[in-house]
Amino acid sequence: MTTKMNKTIFEISKMDCPSEENLIRMKLDGISSIANLDFDIPNRKLTVFHSGESDQIEKSIIELNLGGKKISTEETNEKDFVENTNQKKLLWIVLAINFVFFIIEMTTGLISKSMGLVADSLDMLADSFVYGISLFAVGGTLIKKKRIAKIAGYFQITLAIIGFVEVLRRFFGAEKLPDFSTMIIVSILALIANGICLYILQKSKSKEEAHMKASMIFTSNDVIINLGVIIAGILVNWLNSNKPDLIVGTIVFIVVIQGAFRILKLSK
Repeated sequence: MTTKMNKTIFEISKMDCPSEENLIRMKLDGISSIANLDFDIPNRKLTVFHSGESDQIEKSIIELNLGGKKISTEETNEKDFVENTNQKKLLWIVLAINFVFFIIEMTTGLISKSMGLVADSLDMLADSFVYGISLFAVGGTLIKKKRIAKIAGYFQITLAIIGFVEVLRRFFGAEKLPDFSTMIIVSILALIANGICLYILQKSKSKEEAHMKASMIFTSNDVIINLGVIIAGILVNWLNSNKPDLIVGTIVFIVVIQGAFRILKLSK
């Protein structure tokens, strides 16, 4: 007797870059009824091909707090799924890009006294953690994966709290103005790096998505953050104040902490 295959479509409102795709993949890893996952990041949709009921899948997706909502479930005749053998290699490339930019933004952020750049570097590090957990947990046990996720999550929260303390110190102290030109130049480079990461991972999905869609680029959290730091740099120069940089830095630290809690959800 052949087991019937179901297709359940989820809308995931906060899935706007590949690192969230990897979070969902890791969260659903180990659910034996799942045959295939088909991600559509530009439209924030996930199609899960599975046998049996979708309750456990739905519960796991909701636990990640990415705005997951089940749209529909129907029977499907689809049974043959092509696995992307290139995925591991592409994850290594994207991990390397994110980690290199974490070092660049952290270094230039400290030198130029920009909390926006320092905060954005932690966001890059957060994405590196997600890709890293995906790679290092491949073939590993669920316990190993959960342990790595827990360490990464708490480390990220610790760094973000240190960042918050530094923002408060600069807000109430007489700190020198950050170097606005460094903020703008480095953020433009980070924006390009994020675009390349999205392109690499989306290109691997199918020929239809080989060309980047504007919606894919400009719905990404990372890209919005980069644009925020660029605007903060312009305002620092225009207003002759470090407040725009501190405000953007604070917002990004909040985003980083939210990301850390999502990583911690994998450790439960």
